Amino acid sequence: MDASTPSRARYRRILRFAARHLAVTWWFEIAMPRIGLARLAARSRSRRMTRFARSFHDFAIELGGLMIKVGQFMSSRLDVLPPEITKELEGLQDEVPAVPGPDIRAEAEGELGMPLARAFADVEDAPIAAASLGQAHRATLTDADAAIAGFREAVVKVQRPGIANVVATDLAALRRVGGWLSRFRLVSDRADMPALVEEFARTSDEEIDYLHEAQSAERFAELFAADDGVGAPEVVWERTARRVLTLQDVTAIKITDHAALQAVGIAPADVAHRFATTMFAQLFTHGWFHADPHPGNVFVTPLGGTDAEGRPRWRLTFIDFGMMGAVPPTTRRGLRRMLIAAASRDGKGLVDGIRDIGVLLPSADTAELERAMTQAFARFGGMGFAELREVDPREFRAFAIEFQELLRTLPFQLPEDMLLVIRAMSLTSGVCSSLDPAFNIWDAVEPFASRLLQEERGNVVQDVARQTIDAARVAAGLPQRIDAAVTRIEEGRLQVATPRLERRLERVDRGQGRIVSAVLFAGLLVGGAVLQGDGVGFGTVLMVVAIAPFAHAVLGSLLDRWR
Repeated sequence: MDASTPSRARYRRILRFAARHLAVTWWFEIAMPRIGLARLAARSRSRRMTRFARSFHDFAIELGGLMIKVGQFMSSRLDVLPPEITKELEGLQDEVPAVPGPDIRAEAEGELGMPLARAFADVEDAPIAAASLGQAHRATLTDADAAIAGFREAVVKVQRPGIANVVATDLAALRRVGGWLSRFRLVSDRADMPALVEEFARTSDEEIDYLHEAQSAERFAELFAADDGVGAPEVVWERTARRVLTLQDVTAIKITDHAALQAVGIAPADVAHRFATTMFAQLFTHGWFHADPHPGNVFVTPLGGTDAEGRPRWRLTFIDFGMMGAVPPTTRRGLRRMLIAAASRDGKGLVDGIRDIGVLLPSADTAELERAMTQAFARFGGMGFAELREVDPREFRAFAIEFQELLRTLPFQLPEDMLLVIRAMSLTSGVCSSLDPAFNIWDAVEPFASRLLQEERGNVVQDVARQTIDAARVAAGLPQRIDAAVTRIEEGRLQVATPRLERRLERVDRGQGRIVSAVLFAGLLVGGAVLQGDGVGFGTVLMVVAIAPFAHAVLGSLLDRWR
């Protein structure tokens, strides 16, 4: 939808679409089970989910703006959404009709403050890519700019006219819908929707700030400056502003173009391996990564010549740094722990890593999850994509159903900072399997995990050494502290205050009594309900008697607050 669409009409249309489908979901997933029609609702669940996904797909393509981005994010929410939805939306492409040439030229000239004929030697009218937020055109730098940049061919990204207003409208609607969803326990138990919307808003605001994208491109290039196998385009800062971005034209072989790769002697399997290890390095080493590494954003650039083994030299060239993800140190430690556990087929270690990144609450009983992960490693661990395809689908289905039911019993919620991690890993897996059907992710994981394990051991040694030094420092000062304490005791100046401790001990004693009362209340209530359901009159007596321990537990707690 173009920028001339009234914001209020767009806002209402998004809310109407969301309200209609939420009403259908409420009826089938909540209302029908309550009136005893759960089985009837379950029969149509798969068809309803598929129908919703297709409807949203068409809605997103028609509306444009952030709706396509929402669909792409939904396709990665494997923890919240059923596979019928994620599968249907995973192919949603950020492609929309192009803005007419005169309109896009006017937008660029207004941002740069000069006619395009003066800013560039030439700009092609036809875009090479048109997305929901902006579009890209090939351009030629002027002689003066080319002398400074060191290259002449460039790509100019220009935002769609009025896109900032569209994004603000979409985010306002999404915040409203997020509030609605937070009232559904089916969703709120699995995700903090308001927090996820705010995370989505942050990445969206960054994506329409081309100065931020330019800085990200330079930062990415710096991180891999010592690696000839990974690169990024240079920024032409003289022709870059908040809504216009000019970059070196690094167009080369699309990463999944098998025929073009083989024509220059580059093995697709080698590309898959380097791509996977590069993404692992971004996630687990740098803690900052390209969150949208789909095939259109990664090129294979031949460098000419051959390496020490006689194979053609080439590099992976990443573009489009509008969507970048940062991994907090605590999350990175959990991810590294998960990677090491996966490489060593350690089910318990994997679950510990999942707990570290905040997916599972500390109170979760993970014994069954550890058993399931150990079983999965024993059966499927080490298999490549080709081998997994040969496994009986019924075996996969049975394990998936068991695993899904197990997850539903756990306090499982995906932190918002993991959203982009899952998206990046999902795209990485898809690209690698497309490049090489026999690609085995373990071949890329194990060497990387071994290196991480060595680093972790080094960190442990450093921590032990640091703790030893701290302990020695405390021990060295201990005689003086003891002497000072003895002196104060002899002079009668040492005071020990215990009233607070005594009050806390009293509360603990009372708390234990309330716990017993609460357990007794629950037992009497449940027992009475069971007997009442069987038509036994004694059940009513038990439920009445349960009032006494309930009153003790509740009133005791209130009295403690007044003390």
